[in-house]
Amino acid sequence: MTMDMLAAKRRINLSNPWHLLATGFGSGMFPWMPGTVGSLAAIPFWCLLVLLPWQLYSLAVMFSLCLGVYFCHQTARDMGVHDHGCIVWDEFVGMWITLMALPVNDWRWVLAGFLLFRLLDIWKPWPIRWFDRKVHGGMGIIIDDVVAGIIAAGVLYWVGHHWPLF
Repeated sequence: MTMDMLAAKRRINLSNPWHLLATGFGSGMFPWMPGTVGSLAAIPFWCLLVLLPWQLYSLAVMFSLCLGVYFCHQTARDMGVHDHGCIVWDEFVGMWITLMALPVNDWRWVLAGFLLFRLLDIWKPWPIRWFDRKVHGGMGIIIDDVVAGIIAAGVLYWVGHHWPLF
């Protein structure tokens, strides 16, 4: 991590509610693989979301996405760095979208969703890469993970209904 990135990370104030949420309740502050740690940290919250009827789950994810655009933008602006690695709310939203498509709530499917989402988020195949490069601000921070989540959800849904593994 460069000195500029470390200085930007020091500008995070976890007592600021926007910073706290943008960093995934501090999970993005982990020194190694903060996106992966943020994706893992999203799973316990998903365990609560999945208790809701699917309509409320969908509404909660949409609300998290919309609000996340704002506080990720504010946090990035406060840090002086667009999409710093410690901003992981986008991973939370992407994971929640991915896990919406599980054929059954089984830990093996959750693991498959986690691995698939991380693969797509790190690799960034088209169209994820296009959104990552072309969209800026808070929406730019979140949209590539939303697209990765949608693709991962589609793959999980297809595999779960055409190739039942578990």
